[in-house]
Amino acid sequence: MKDLKELRKEITEVDNEMAELFVRRMRLVSSVADYKMQNALPVLDPGREAQVLEMGAARVPDEELRSYYISFLKEVMTISRRYQRSKMKGLRVAYCGTEGAFAHIAACRLFPGAQKIPFSSFRKAYEAVEKGDCDCSVLPVENSFAGDVDQVNDLMFSGSLHVNGMYDLPVTHDLLGLPGSSISDVKTVVSHPQALSQCSSFIKEHGLAEKEYSNTALAAEYVKKMNDKNIAAIGSAESAELFGLSVVARSINDDRSNTTRFAVFSRVENHCEKSGSQPYFSLVFTARNEAGALAKALTIIGNHGFNMRTLRSRPMKELLWQYYFYVEAEGDIYGQEGIKCIEEMKECCDKIKIVGAYKNLCAQDPGEDESKENEEE
Repeated sequence: MKDLKELRKEITEVDNEMAELFVRRMRLVSSVADYKMQNALPVLDPGREAQVLEMGAARVPDEELRSYYISFLKEVMTISRRYQRSKMKGLRVAYCGTEGAFAHIAACRLFPGAQKIPFSSFRKAYEAVEKGDCDCSVLPVENSFAGDVDQVNDLMFSGSLHVNGMYDLPVTHDLLGLPGSSISDVKTVVSHPQALSQCSSFIKEHGLAEKEYSNTALAAEYVKKMNDKNIAAIGSAESAELFGLSVVARSINDDRSNTTRFAVFSRVENHCEKSGSQPYFSLVFTARNEAGALAKALTIIGNHGFNMRTLRSRPMKELLWQYYFYVEAEGDIYGQEGIKCIEEMKECCDKIKIVGAYKNLCAQDPGEDESKENEEE
């Protein structure tokens, strides 16, 4: 048997080799971060991480060591995510609204380390990316309670940006009050009209007066400014933390399935996984002004095996009584069937535009980034 000194010498040699491999891996991770910045992709990719772990398990035949190797890989990926976040702090993310509003929350969860830049309208947030003032924009496309966001749909049709991902944000409304206040103190609730409507049962049950405000986050700021325990806001827990309020009651909205879908827009189309692994795509088109043109276009999409999840129409502002159509479907629009589909649609459509091919994005746990940032400091 080798003595301890010799064993430690060999371990040092292995550590030296591992250090070289670590540097090589992190340089590749840096390139991945650059790609994600350019294509407006979030750091966290659970599908890729699961694939890495699966391949890792196959590399280690020793059953006793396999679980330790998986733990090692998990730690390596955690370090890689932290490094990518540090690289992506220069990313400029546009959103419409104010700090603490749900659009800001979505942007923070998708790009926790990036700079978030607010704009007063969807168009301004979109055009900021077109002009190069921002790298990407996070904008809502529909809400399960309120329906489509028409202005953003119009930008998809007329604008030049690509959708590189969709993210579903559950909308949870909390009652926010001054620290130390309770539900028995509250007499008036302040919030956006939609939020008040979505919490009508709670408001009625507690006999509260309503006051409309332009934004849920600004309503929270108003409560802080008034410094009155009789006044509370309806908004997010993130707004409570931002403005130094307490959550008096959680999840007070009537419909617990209320969800807003956000699209991530970028100047650059995501070509890396363009074909074969993007399960969804969006396209817009105009049907020719002839009998059966729309039905024919939709039939073509179905005949090529694409399962439509969304179909909606919008009037074209420049042409009276003319409409464009938005389709979101499952499948690879850049594969052979997709190419054939687009070619056939040209026979009955005047304009066809692929808005983007993408995965549903996964957001980072809202508490993860804060803890990692503290570690880095």
